[in-house]
Amino acid sequence: MTAHTAPKISKWPFFLADLLLLGAAVALVEICRRPFGLWESVAFAACVALAGWFGIWPFLRDHDAALRFAESDALNETAAKIQQLETVAKQITTATSHWQSALDQSQKTVATADTIAARMAAQEKEFIEFMQRANDMEKATLRLEVDKLRRSESEWLQVLVRMLDHTYALYRASVNSGQPQLVQQLGNFQFALRDAARRVGLAPFVPAVAEPFDAKVHHLEDEKATVPAQGRIAETVATGYTYQGQLLRPALVTLQMPAAAEAAAAQAKPVEGQLL
Repeated sequence: MTAHTAPKISKWPFFLADLLLLGAAVALVEICRRPFGLWESVAFAACVALAGWFGIWPFLRDHDAALRFAESDALNETAAKIQQLETVAKQITTATSHWQSALDQSQKTVATADTIAARMAAQEKEFIEFMQRANDMEKATLRLEVDKLRRSESEWLQVLVRMLDHTYALYRASVNSGQPQLVQQLGNFQFALRDAARRVGLAPFVPAVAEPFDAKVHHLEDEKATVPAQGRIAETVATGYTYQGQLLRPALVTLQMPAAAEAAAAQAKPVEGQLL
Protein backbone atom coordinates (compact mmCIF):
# COMPACT_ATOMS: atom_id res chain seq x y z
CA MET A 1 0.00 0.00 0.00
CA THR A 2 1.36 3.50 -0.85
CA ALA A 3 2.37 5.52 2.26
CA HIS A 4 1.20 9.16 2.49
CA THR A 5 3.52 11.97 3.70
CA ALA A 6 2.13 14.11 6.51
CA PRO A 7 1.80 17.85 5.65
CA LYS A 8 4.42 19.92 7.45
CA ILE A 9 3.67 23.19 9.20
CA SER A 10 5.40 26.34 7.95
CA LYS A 11 8.28 27.06 10.38
CA TRP A 12 9.46 30.51 9.37
CA PRO A 13 6.88 32.41 11.52
CA PHE A 14 8.09 30.48 14.56
CA PHE A 15 11.70 31.06 13.68
CA LEU A 16 10.91 34.78 13.27
CA ALA A 17 9.18 34.87 16.66
CA ASP A 18 12.15 32.98 18.09
CA LEU A 19 14.58 35.58 16.73
CA LEU A 20 12.45 38.44 18.02
CA LEU A 21 12.28 36.95 21.49
CA LEU A 22 15.99 36.23 21.53
CA GLY A 23 16.59 39.78 20.30
CA ALA A 24 14.39 41.05 23.11
CA ALA A 25 16.37 39.01 25.62
CA VAL A 26 19.67 40.44 24.25
CA ALA A 27 18.20 43.93 24.37
CA LEU A 28 17.24 43.45 28.01
CA VAL A 29 20.76 42.36 28.78
CA GLU A 30 22.20 45.43 27.08
CA ILE A 31 19.73 47.98 28.40
CA CYS A 32 19.10 46.90 31.95
CA ARG A 33 21.54 47.71 34.72
CA ARG A 34 23.42 45.08 36.57
CA PRO A 35 22.66 43.32 38.70
CA PHE A 36 19.26 42.41 37.20
CA GLY A 37 16.22 43.04 39.20
CA LEU A 38 13.37 40.66 39.65
CA TRP A 39 11.33 41.88 36.72
CA GLU A 40 14.29 42.02 34.39
CA SER A 41 15.21 38.46 35.28
CA VAL A 42 11.62 37.30 34.80
CA ALA A 43 11.37 39.08 31.46
CA PHE A 44 14.71 37.66 30.31
CA ALA A 45 13.72 34.13 31.35
CA ALA A 46 10.31 34.52 29.69
CA CYS A 47 11.89 35.69 26.42
CA VAL A 48 14.37 32.82 26.39
CA ALA A 49 11.68 30.27 27.36
CA LEU A 50 9.26 31.55 24.73
CA ALA A 51 12.01 31.58 22.12
CA GLY A 52 12.87 27.97 22.97
CA TRP A 53 9.23 26.97 22.89
CA PHE A 54 8.64 28.67 19.50
CA GLY A 55 11.73 26.88 18.19
CA ILE A 56 10.58 23.42 19.33
CA TRP A 57 6.81 23.60 18.84
CA PRO A 58 6.63 23.27 14.99
CA PHE A 59 8.80 20.15 15.16
CA LEU A 60 6.53 18.73 17.82
CA ARG A 61 3.54 19.44 15.59
CA ASP A 62 5.27 17.75 12.63
CA HIS A 63 6.09 14.75 14.79
CA ASP A 64 2.51 14.54 16.05
CA ALA A 65 1.17 14.82 12.50
CA ALA A 66 3.59 12.11 11.35
CA LEU A 67 2.42 9.82 14.16
CA ARG A 68 -1.21 10.42 13.25
CA PHE A 69 -0.49 9.77 9.59
CA ALA A 70 1.39 6.60 10.51
CA GLU A 71 -1.58 5.49 12.58
CA SER A 72 -3.89 6.38 9.69
CA ASP A 73 -1.71 4.40 7.26
CA ALA A 74 -1.68 1.45 9.65
CA LEU A 75 -5.45 1.67 9.97
CA ASN A 76 -5.81 1.89 6.20
CA GLU A 77 -3.49 -1.09 5.74
CA THR A 78 -5.44 -3.03 8.35
CA ALA A 79 -8.69 -2.09 6.62
CA ALA A 80 -7.21 -3.20 3.29
CA LYS A 81 -6.14 -6.50 4.81
CA ILE A 82 -9.59 -6.89 6.30
CA GLN A 83 -11.06 -6.23 2.86
CA GLN A 84 -8.67 -8.81 1.44
CA LEU A 85 -9.79 -11.23 4.12
CA GLU A 86 -13.39 -10.48 3.20
CA THR A 87 -12.52 -11.12 -0.46
CA VAL A 88 -10.83 -14.38 0.50
CA ALA A 89 -13.84 -15.27 2.62
CA LYS A 90 -16.12 -14.54 -0.33
CA GLN A 91 -13.89 -16.68 -2.55
CA ILE A 92 -13.98 -19.45 0.04
CA THR A 93 -17.76 -19.13 0.21
CA THR A 94 -17.97 -19.22 -3.59
CA ALA A 95 -15.62 -22.22 -3.74
CA THR A 96 -17.65 -23.93 -1.03
CA SER A 97 -20.85 -23.30 -2.97
CA HIS A 98 -19.18 -24.60 -6.14
CA TRP A 99 -17.93 -27.64 -4.26
CA GLN A 100 -21.38 -28.23 -2.82
CA SER A 101 -22.85 -27.87 -6.30
CA ALA A 102 -20.26 -30.30 -7.67
CA LEU A 103 -21.01 -32.68 -4.80
CA ASP A 104 -24.74 -32.48 -5.51
CA GLN A 105 -24.07 -33.02 -9.20
CA SER A 106 -21.82 -35.99 -8.45
CA GLN A 107 -24.50 -37.45 -6.18
CA LYS A 108 -27.03 -37.00 -8.98
CA THR A 109 -24.59 -38.64 -11.39
CA VAL A 110 -24.08 -41.55 -9.00
CA ALA A 111 -27.83 -41.89 -8.55
CA THR A 112 -28.32 -41.80 -12.33
CA ALA A 113 -25.57 -44.40 -12.76
CA ASP A 114 -27.21 -46.61 -10.12
CA THR A 115 -30.54 -46.24 -11.90
CA ILE A 116 -28.96 -47.11 -15.25
CA ALA A 117 -27.16 -50.07 -13.68
CA ALA A 118 -30.42 -51.27 -12.13
CA ARG A 119 -32.21 -50.93 -15.48
CA MET A 120 -29.39 -52.75 -17.25
CA ALA A 121 -29.53 -55.52 -14.64
CA ALA A 122 -33.31 -55.77 -15.06
CA GLN A 123 -33.00 -55.80 -18.85
CA GLU A 124 -30.24 -58.41 -18.62
CA LYS A 125 -32.43 -60.52 -16.36
CA GLU A 126 -35.36 -60.14 -18.76
CA PHE A 127 -33.10 -61.02 -21.70
CA ILE A 128 -31.76 -64.10 -19.89
CA GLU A 129 -35.32 -65.15 -19.01
CA PHE A 130 -36.38 -64.57 -22.61
CA MET A 131 -33.45 -66.61 -23.92
CA GLN A 132 -34.22 -69.31 -21.36
CA ARG A 133 -37.86 -69.41 -22.44
CA ALA A 134 -36.81 -69.44 -26.09
CA ASN A 135 -34.32 -72.21 -25.34
CA ASP A 136 -36.96 -74.17 -23.44
CA MET A 137 -39.43 -73.67 -26.29
CA GLU A 138 -36.79 -74.72 -28.81
CA LYS A 139 -35.94 -77.78 -26.73
CA ALA A 140 -39.62 -78.61 -26.38
CA THR A 141 -40.07 -78.18 -30.14
CA LEU A 142 -37.02 -80.32 -30.86
CA ARG A 143 -38.20 -82.89 -28.33
CA LEU A 144 -41.59 -82.93 -30.01
CA GLU A 145 -39.96 -83.28 -33.42
CA VAL A 146 -37.75 -86.08 -32.11
CA ASP A 147 -40.79 -87.81 -30.64
CA LYS A 148 -42.60 -87.41 -33.95
CA LEU A 149 -39.60 -88.76 -35.83
CA ARG A 150 -39.33 -91.67 -33.42
CA ARG A 151 -43.02 -92.43 -33.75
CA SER A 152 -42.72 -92.10 -37.51
CA GLU A 153 -39.64 -94.31 -37.46
CA SER A 154 -41.42 -96.85 -35.30
CA GLU A 155 -44.44 -96.78 -37.59
CA TRP A 156 -42.53 -97.25 -40.83
CA LEU A 157 -40.38 -99.92 -39.17
CA GLN A 158 -43.57 -101.74 -38.23
CA VAL A 159 -44.82 -101.34 -41.80
CA LEU A 160 -41.55 -102.66 -43.23
CA VAL A 161 -41.48 -105.57 -40.78
CA ARG A 162 -45.06 -106.51 -41.65
CA MET A 163 -44.33 -106.29 -45.36
CA LEU A 164 -41.24 -108.46 -44.96
CA ASP A 165 -43.17 -110.87 -42.72
CA HIS A 166 -45.89 -111.22 -45.34
CA THR A 167 -43.27 -111.66 -48.05
CA TYR A 168 -41.54 -114.37 -46.00
CA ALA A 169 -44.90 -116.06 -45.40
CA LEU A 170 -45.53 -116.08 -49.17
CA TYR A 171 -42.05 -117.46 -49.75
CA ARG A 172 -42.62 -120.27 -47.24
CA ALA A 173 -45.94 -121.06 -48.91
CA SER A 174 -44.20 -121.25 -52.30
CA VAL A 175 -41.57 -123.61 -50.84
CA ASN A 176 -44.30 -125.81 -49.42
CA SER A 177 -46.11 -125.79 -52.80
CA GLY A 178 -43.18 -127.53 -54.46
CA GLN A 179 -43.10 -125.20 -57.51
CA PRO A 180 -39.45 -124.27 -58.18
CA GLN A 181 -40.27 -121.44 -60.59
CA LEU A 182 -42.61 -119.80 -58.07
CA VAL A 183 -40.02 -120.31 -55.33
CA GLN A 184 -37.40 -118.62 -57.51
CA GLN A 185 -39.62 -115.65 -58.34
CA LEU A 186 -40.75 -115.06 -54.76
CA GLY A 187 -37.18 -115.57 -53.56
CA ASN A 188 -35.94 -112.87 -55.90
CA PHE A 189 -38.77 -110.58 -54.87
CA GLN A 190 -38.00 -111.17 -51.18
CA PHE A 191 -34.28 -110.55 -51.79
CA ALA A 192 -35.06 -107.21 -53.47
CA LEU A 193 -37.29 -106.11 -50.58
CA ARG A 194 -34.69 -107.13 -47.99
CA ASP A 195 -31.95 -105.31 -49.89
CA ALA A 196 -34.06 -102.14 -49.92
CA ALA A 197 -34.71 -102.54 -46.17
CA ARG A 198 -30.97 -102.91 -45.48
CA ARG A 199 -30.39 -99.49 -47.08
CA VAL A 200 -32.31 -97.86 -44.22
CA GLY A 201 -30.64 -100.01 -41.53
CA LEU A 202 -33.24 -102.77 -41.20
CA ALA A 203 -31.58 -106.18 -41.70
CA PRO A 204 -33.67 -109.38 -41.60
CA PHE A 205 -31.98 -112.64 -40.69
CA VAL A 206 -33.14 -116.27 -41.03
CA PRO A 207 -31.38 -118.90 -38.90
CA ALA A 208 -30.09 -121.91 -40.82
CA VAL A 209 -31.60 -125.33 -40.33
CA ALA A 210 -29.70 -127.32 -37.68
CA GLU A 211 -28.11 -124.14 -36.34
CA PRO A 212 -27.64 -124.31 -32.57
CA PHE A 213 -30.35 -122.52 -30.64
CA ASP A 214 -29.28 -119.15 -29.18
CA ALA A 215 -31.72 -117.67 -26.69
CA LYS A 216 -30.36 -114.18 -27.38
CA VAL A 217 -31.50 -114.11 -31.03
CA HIS A 218 -33.95 -117.05 -31.21
CA HIS A 219 -37.37 -117.54 -29.66
CA LEU A 220 -39.46 -120.67 -29.70
CA GLU A 221 -42.85 -120.68 -31.36
CA ASP A 222 -44.16 -122.36 -28.25
CA GLU A 223 -43.15 -120.06 -25.43
CA LYS A 224 -43.88 -122.74 -22.81
CA ALA A 225 -41.61 -125.33 -24.44
CA THR A 226 -38.29 -126.18 -22.84
CA VAL A 227 -35.12 -125.93 -24.90
CA PRO A 228 -33.17 -129.22 -24.68
CA ALA A 229 -29.42 -129.32 -24.44
CA GLN A 230 -27.74 -129.04 -27.85
CA GLY A 231 -31.09 -127.99 -29.32
CA ARG A 232 -31.02 -127.23 -33.03
CA ILE A 233 -33.35 -125.25 -35.24
CA ALA A 234 -35.75 -127.17 -37.43
CA GLU A 235 -37.59 -124.31 -39.14
CA THR A 236 -37.83 -120.52 -39.05
CA VAL A 237 -41.43 -119.49 -38.51
CA ALA A 238 -40.82 -115.71 -38.55
CA THR A 239 -37.78 -113.73 -39.62
CA GLY A 240 -35.63 -111.95 -37.03
CA TYR A 241 -34.59 -108.30 -37.51
CA THR A 242 -31.79 -105.96 -36.47
CA TYR A 243 -31.99 -102.20 -36.87
CA GLN A 244 -28.76 -100.21 -37.13
CA GLY A 245 -26.84 -103.03 -35.48
CA GLN A 246 -29.29 -103.46 -32.58
CA LEU A 247 -31.56 -106.48 -32.22
CA LEU A 248 -35.09 -105.39 -33.08
CA ARG A 249 -36.90 -108.74 -32.96
CA PRO A 250 -35.52 -112.29 -32.47
CA ALA A 251 -36.31 -114.97 -35.02
CA LEU A 252 -39.24 -117.25 -34.20
CA VAL A 253 -38.15 -120.86 -34.68
CA THR A 254 -39.07 -124.48 -33.98
CA LEU A 255 -36.60 -127.09 -32.77
CA GLN A 256 -35.76 -130.48 -34.24
CA MET A 257 -36.63 -133.68 -32.48
CA PRO A 258 -33.64 -135.05 -30.52
CA ALA A 259 -33.36 -138.17 -32.72
CA ALA A 260 -33.17 -136.21 -35.95
CA ALA A 261 -31.02 -133.37 -34.66
CA GLU A 262 -27.68 -135.07 -35.30
CA ALA A 263 -28.56 -136.17 -38.83
CA ALA A 264 -29.95 -132.76 -39.71
CA ALA A 265 -26.84 -131.04 -38.41
CA ALA A 266 -24.72 -132.98 -40.88
CA GLN A 267 -26.96 -132.99 -43.95
CA ALA A 268 -29.59 -130.21 -43.93
CA LYS A 269 -28.84 -126.89 -45.67
CA PRO A 270 -31.28 -123.96 -45.34
CA VAL A 271 -33.01 -122.92 -48.50
CA GLU A 272 -33.84 -119.55 -46.89
CA GLY A 273 -30.20 -118.85 -46.03
CA GLN A 274 -29.16 -119.30 -49.64
CA LEU A 275 -31.61 -116.66 -50.78
CA LEU A 276 -30.71 -113.94 -48.24
